[in-house]
Amino acid sequence: METRDNEAGCSIRALPDHLLVAAAATAIEVNPVNAPMRAPGGGVPSGVLEPEHIALLTSKYWGPQPRQLSVSFLEPTGPDLRARILSHMNVWSNSCGVSFAETDEAGDVRVSLQPGGYWSYLGTDIRLVPPDQQTMNLEGFSMQTPESEYHRVVRHETGHTLGFPHEHMRRELVARIDPAKAYAYFLATQGWDRQEVDQQVLTPLDDASILGTPPDQDSIMCYQLPGSITVDGLPIRGGTDVNATDAAFAASVYPKAVSAPPSQRTAAAAGDAKVTA
Repeated sequence: METRDNEAGCSIRALPDHLLVAAAATAIEVNPVNAPMRAPGGGVPSGVLEPEHIALLTSKYWGPQPRQLSVSFLEPTGPDLRARILSHMNVWSNSCGVSFAETDEAGDVRVSLQPGGYWSYLGTDIRLVPPDQQTMNLEGFSMQTPESEYHRVVRHETGHTLGFPHEHMRRELVARIDPAKAYAYFLATQGWDRQEVDQQVLTPLDDASILGTPPDQDSIMCYQLPGSITVDGLPIRGGTDVNATDAAFAASVYPKAVSAPPSQRTAAAAGDAKVTA
């Protein structure tokens, strides 16, 4: 199975370098589990980490407390189209504790349908994007866009908003890609230069920064990549919809309900404390 050469890819939009340390601090404040404390065996990475290194190792998850993220649209967008996009974003809420609701104000998630391709900022990074700028771009989406593209693109970009990186950047999958062939392929199909290909395809995720399942090439977060750019000639299948593994992982990171520790539950039952998750 080969990819269609005209199939648009997604890129994760990075914050400017001068905001990376602030973004890491925000991610850790929102969810302390984001801190780079997940060396093999659960230990702390050895040595003293500089702020820039912490930024590179910090994940962007929102934390286990169920939450609703607000969504707005930067351009005038018809109610049917807004509702359709929101319904696909909320497919994730079928299995996890994060949902999305439209707002008339500047939302946590701000969607643009203007030129620029498909891209999103990752998880808590959206907190540092100016409120008049989009955090998710869905170029050209309309009521005429095929339903399959809503499944493939909107659900994928929403996964980035939840903090999920690209699955094809897991070390095991990156190792299967021939860099020279990848540079030529993405230049021809996406117009990406070598730096963009390095950033979006060829730089594996740091194992210490991953909360996740074993690599899954059928995940909605994985590109479909053709056998013509892999070293073994076999394609990386890529996902076209949220699969069972995606849903199970989302449920584990974002449970629909969070139980308080027994001591808090006892105190709350006695009326002595307000339980907060």
